[in-house]
Formats: sequence, structure tokens, C-alpha cells
Amino acid sequence: MKALLLSAYAAHSHVHWQQALLRMFPDWQWQVLSLPPRHFSWRVRGNPLYWAVAERALLEQEYGLVVATSMVDLATLRGLVPSLARIPAIVYFHENQFDYPQHARQHSLLEAQMVSLYSALAADRIVFNSAYNRDGFLAGCRDLLQRLPDYVPAGVVAGLDAKASTLPVPIELPGEEAVLPWWPGLLADVDSRPLRLLWSGRFEHDKGGDGLLQLLLQLERSGLDYQLAMLGQQFRNAPPVFARIEQAFSHRLVQFGYLESPTQYRAILAAADVIVATATHEFQGLAVLEAVASGCLPAVPARLAYTEIYPDKFCYDSHPQDPALEAKAAAGLVIALARDPAAVAPDVSAYGFAALQSRYRQLFCAVAGLPA
Repeated sequence: MKALLLSAYAAHSHVHWQQALLRMFPDWQWQVLSLPPRHFSWRVRGNPLYWAVAERALLEQEYGLVVATSMVDLATLRGLVPSLARIPAIVYFHENQFDYPQHARQHSLLEAQMVSLYSALAADRIVFNSAYNRDGFLAGCRDLLQRLPDYVPAGVVAGLDAKASTLPVPIELPGEEAVLPWWPGLLADVDSRPLRLLWSGRFEHDKGGDGLLQLLLQLERSGLDYQLAMLGQQFRNAPPVFARIEQAFSHRLVQFGYLESPTQYRAILAAADVIVATATHEFQGLAVLEAVASGCLPAVPARLAYTEIYPDKFCYDSHPQDPALEAKAAAGLVIALARDPAAVAPDVSAYGFAALQSRYRQLFCAVAGLPA
């Protein structure tokens, strides 16, 4: 079967998911259209205009299924290219625009919220990477509709809920040929070496740099001997707190910033002891999942998508309005995990490629009207 995949804001996690889809359906012929992850407001609103004109011939070909990310303005695109309206369509939500911390973006989210609402209404099925993401989207739609002045039809959110399901982005589990663990710096005896602490995320507001700083200050006061590897994409406009961490904790840091080598990245995951998360929003948390799959013990806040993935013993108390109190709870969990020789990383095999492939095929085939 021939399928059309549309990704209007191809961020790293979206590309990861896109590549997984191509692997899951090797017998399908995929046509992929994607746009780079920049100029957010224009990208979300302008993608149907660009594609309908520049890629019209491609869009008017025969397809058995359309799969679009939630950044795609599917409703407008189907109006501009009427042949697309006859093809079954799935919209996949890596995130939702109702749940971003407002200070994390300089532009208004209302435009993106309306685009995602109309796209969800235009789709045959809407799929979310976590229950937290699904629930946040539906609640956001309900709140938005309640704030509109008049002529708001009843049953909109109920209709969206009826065609919604959850299906995580798959991760690559360590295979039989496990990556050789590697940690930057000098080799040390296992019994005497410092705790290897990992933080992995984009250097942006919503990943909780301020919370990480508070946590590190707590760990310094505790006297814990540790080393820190911070992995993630860096941007020109990264919050200043990350530069503060780099300067103030240079004696702890063994890695600061993005690793170009996938092999080195996986090797650090395999060597780390604890991965800590401080995010203020997270819809699935691929970086933490990948680390846990490699044997890392997670220390995550008891909020967002984390609570549906990890047992309570790996979740520290969430106090977003009291950073000092939350940092104290996070440091307490990190120290407890460091002192527990019997602690074992939770099983996240349900998020692996092999476990999810059949679920993806069943859903996509059902929407396309094909046998699984």
C-alpha cells in the first residue's frame, strides 16, 4: 500500500518516530513530506499553503492512508487539495499546544491550538504518545471551547475522545550485541568511583534547567561524590541557567552538550548509574526511556507522563511552585538510589520497537481498511 506521511515541524523526536514507521511497515510504499523545525508560528500555519502549491502533484497521487503529525494543518490541506479528503487520515500527537508553559515561547499558542483542534476534527483517528498527552489535549480543547462567546456546538470533545487512542513512540532497546559502556574521564574502581549522574534533554526552558541547578546545589550540600554528564541539543537562545551550571559545576561535569556520535551516546547511557529529570513538561520522555532501557535508574518528578511509565519509588515529590522543596525531594531520591546496591532499573520493554510494531500495524491497517 502507498501511504503519505506529513511532518510539518520535523524535530528530533518526530524524525525518530518517522524512521520507526518506515521500519514497522517495510511492505508499504511511503511518501514523506517534512519541513524543518524552525519559525514555529509560520510553520504551523503555513504548511498547507506551501504543500498545496509546491507539492500539489505529489499530494494528488493515490494513497491508502495519510499519517500527519499534529503540527500539520490537515483541515486546511484537505480543503486546498480535495482529493486528500477522500483518504483515511491519522493525526499523531507527539505533544499538544495546550500544555506548554507559556513562558517557553514568545509567540501566542492560540493559533497552534486552533490548528490542532481543527486537524483533530478532520482526522479519522487521533493518536497520542501518552495518556497524559491525550488527557491534556482534550482538557485544553474543552477549556478553549468554553471560553468562546457563542455558537459553540455541543459534543466536540466527546467526539474527539471517541476516536482517540494512545500509542507511544518506540525506542530501540539494547540488542544482543550490547554497547560497551563508556564514561568520560579516568577509569575508577566500581566500588570507589563517584556516582555517574546523567541529565539528558534539550537546553530549553521546559526541560527544567533551574530545577537542575537547585538539585545540584542540594547534592553539593549533601556531600555526595558524583560526576555529571549533560547530554542534549544546545541553542543560541538557551536559558542562561545552563551556562551557570557549566561554570559552577565544572568540577563535576564530564560531558556538557550534544554528542554527535550515536555510539558514544549509547555508551554513556550504558555506563551511567542514575538519570535525573527536571522537566516542567514532558509528553513521553524518550531520552529518559532510552537511558532506563540501558540500565539507568530513573529519578523523575511525580508529574507529567512520568507517572504512567515509572513506579512510584522512582518518582520524587513534585512541587513546581516551590523549587527548593522539589530540589530537596529530588536530591533525596538520587542519594537513596545511589546507596541502594539492590536497585534495578524498571522494565520498559513495552516501549520497545518489537512490542509496539504489532500495535501500530493493527491500528494503521484498521484505519486504512486493510487486514493486519
